[in-house]
Amino acid sequence: GFHPGNRGSTPLRDANFLKSPLIRAFLLLIQEKCVLLKHTFFVKMNKFLFILSCLALNAYTTDLDTNNSLIDYYGKSKTKINIVIKDNIDIQEKVTSAGSLALKDNLANKNAFIIQRLIDSNFHISGKANLSEWANFRSENSVSGWSSIGGQTTHALDSKYNPCGSSSGSAVAVASGLVDIAIGTETNGSISCPSSINGIIGFKPTVGLVSRSGIIPISSSQDTAGPMGKTLEIVAKTLEVISGYDPNDKATLSIPEDFNYNFVDVTNNRRLDGIRFGLLNADNQHPQVIEFHNEIKKIVKKLGGEVIDIKDNRIYPDEAEYFILLYEFRVGLEKYLQSSSSKMQNLNDLIVFNDENKNTVMPHFGQDIFFKSIESDSYIKYMWSKYKVRNSYKETLRLLEEYELDAFIGLTRGPAWRINYDGGDWPAMQETLRFSSGGYAAHNGMPHITIPFFNVDNLPVGISIIGKRWDDRQIFKLAAAFDSQKSEILMSN
Repeated sequence: GFHPGNRGSTPLRDANFLKSPLIRAFLLLIQEKCVLLKHTFFVKMNKFLFILSCLALNAYTTDLDTNNSLIDYYGKSKTKINIVIKDNIDIQEKVTSAGSLALKDNLANKNAFIIQRLIDSNFHISGKANLSEWANFRSENSVSGWSSIGGQTTHALDSKYNPCGSSSGSAVAVASGLVDIAIGTETNGSISCPSSINGIIGFKPTVGLVSRSGIIPISSSQDTAGPMGKTLEIVAKTLEVISGYDPNDKATLSIPEDFNYNFVDVTNNRRLDGIRFGLLNADNQHPQVIEFHNEIKKIVKKLGGEVIDIKDNRIYPDEAEYFILLYEFRVGLEKYLQSSSSKMQNLNDLIVFNDENKNTVMPHFGQDIFFKSIESDSYIKYMWSKYKVRNSYKETLRLLEEYELDAFIGLTRGPAWRINYDGGDWPAMQETLRFSSGGYAAHNGMPHITIPFFNVDNLPVGISIIGKRWDDRQIFKLAAAFDSQKSEILMSN
């Protein structure tokens, strides 16, 4: 029989004794203790020796993929940059599944544009990352990090916790040390949330900077691929490689002629002199949030900048954004499927497959979004929704102008919630501290970086910096100054 999550394997992953739940749990426990020790900066000699053994264990257990971040593993290169790719992106002669058993036969006939760019630039594709099935666009009650083909990806620090999604495996592969860099995709939150929650750097570029050709879509208006990595430098380097014009994605025609792709150059910035940030969620009165906001203000001031408590009176266009996604999903997906090798040719085929295989495909949640997408076919409502979202960007630009802001800043996302198969993510999220900064950046196509900075109950929380469209290089520059403060904060704590 088919074993979800085992489409690819490694020698260690196949070792029978390592399949024992007891052994795996023991190794995970040791890894967790190692993480705790490393984060408390022990320096005594006996502790130092223990940390060395932790590092050795980490190298040994890397191929275990104990958090189930990968669907396929292709091995590592000793000479190239190893990178993991989310499994909604085409790699020639490999299956692109979007996490669904319905696409288990979908062998890509060529590389996605960004994959070819990576291969041509000394990157080695080490594997395909698990994701929330259909990039979290099958059910409103979905469980992030779960897919019918890959099973459940778990949080990098605690397997009881959800890694967020939909780029769950990409984030966890980096956070757990399998690779230093991965590619995720985002429509709304799918790079920023798992990056923040797992304590890595994630960059959602301006929509149109990175080609989407060869990527299973949700929304042509909002989709983008982006890098997720250990360091700002490798994230910047990877974005340099995958950015640029692609004749097969008309969104890339919008890249300004004078756009500066030299992102790595600005990662050595250490100052914020004269920079004005608008604080997102400035009215959140939770004591922990207030403490983090005050810390952000203190750091920005120290670096020569200023944080402004803005009155954010924008009205989020929930209904309009959702209708755009529902409408574009059906159109874009069917266009992708009809040029693919899959037996599935349209959304109805997928609905029938899911229904016929519901015990394996839908054990935890259904396909209500698929049905809504079929029904969301009004072109008039679609154009009205596009108008509403365009106005939202105008409101955002007005806010930046009113307060003379260079960028927005805020806390990316509340900490991880427990994995919950009874109702999905939303009920479980109510049990944690909740805040979010990336919604407007998503539907307005704006660049958004998250860098790990704080923690709540030992679970990571990132800081978001968001700018106007095509300010991607500036966002890297601002983030570099913040990133340089991390080690100082950790040492002082």
